[in-house]
Amino acid sequence: MKKFIRFNTDLYAGNQYFCPPLEFDELATLNPKKNPVYDFSQSVCYMAYKDGKPVGRICGIINNRANELWKVKKLRFGWFDFIDDLEVSAALLDKVAQWGRSKGMTVMNGPVGFTDFDHQGLLLEGYEYNSPMASLYNFPYYVKHFDNYGFTKEEDWIEYLVTPPDKVPERMERIAKIVLEKYNLRVDKVHSAKELKQKYGYSYMDTLDEAYKPLYNYSPMTERQKKYIADAYFGLLNFDFATIVVNAENEVVGVGVGMPNISDALRKSKGRLFPFGWFYLLKALKAKKMEEFDLLLIGVRPDYQNKGVNAIFFYDQIPYFIKYGIKKVTTTNILESNSKNQANYEYFDKIQHKRRRAYVKQL
Repeated sequence: MKKFIRFNTDLYAGNQYFCPPLEFDELATLNPKKNPVYDFSQSVCYMAYKDGKPVGRICGIINNRANELWKVKKLRFGWFDFIDDLEVSAALLDKVAQWGRSKGMTVMNGPVGFTDFDHQGLLLEGYEYNSPMASLYNFPYYVKHFDNYGFTKEEDWIEYLVTPPDKVPERMERIAKIVLEKYNLRVDKVHSAKELKQKYGYSYMDTLDEAYKPLYNYSPMTERQKKYIADAYFGLLNFDFATIVVNAENEVVGVGVGMPNISDALRKSKGRLFPFGWFYLLKALKAKKMEEFDLLLIGVRPDYQNKGVNAIFFYDQIPYFIKYGIKKVTTTNILESNSKNQANYEYFDKIQHKRRRAYVKQL
């Protein structure tokens, strides 16, 4: 599994835009004994060799929970990397397709992960921009391999590169204040994952689950998943960049979080914590000044959507962007069809700098 995980780090060695994944996180994700997604999923991993050398890898995935929700028989695939050799990519896809057909699947879909919390979407535009930890990066030649195999577009995501303003825009501030007062909401600035858990348990994960449920390919989280994801990732946050919106009943109705861009730290460590990777990561995560920042997620409970709650997140966050000296903010994947999410950035100076795609093919 380490050889499988390290393949893409080796493939992209020297690439200034690629961000290596955290190795221990990848190992946990693909471990049925650790990742609760395996309570309702199964997977198979393959590597391709040519002349005795590793030249590609792929992971086939069946998420039964998502398939039942969406009433499909999808074979997902991810962790798909390969040299520029059409024979190699086709051999890997053939092998996964054979496995999927043996399990009764009728359509092939990727690159995606077990859930939306894994990397997804083949990069089509924006190869010359830094890759955040939360996003896939791939060489431009990958596209011809997908086309050659007969894949077609199912869904696109876009990403924005945002220049933060030097103050909260007046209209945004006015809307945020009106929404806070009208719906009796407040921002609770917790200071640690421990405090967050003490106050709200894992109810904020319920909010995210409900917010994301209608989105493409979404797999509703089990209670074990909510705990696993929260414990694994919320502990890494600088809680200045966590916005928890609660109502009069002290229920979490909105969550917005981001983190410093740690791509350089991961490149230095090649995604490994030892011997010195932990130092680079800790330094990046605890920095008091930073150039780049990654917006990770924003979720609003369905009964509070379309009420202007999203303005509250940026009303809370922009002063921290200014405090930390942030010059660039990158968004994570926003569905091309998700106009609500795209509207969050109408106040800002931005460019759409990336596009990525999920493909499908009938088996």
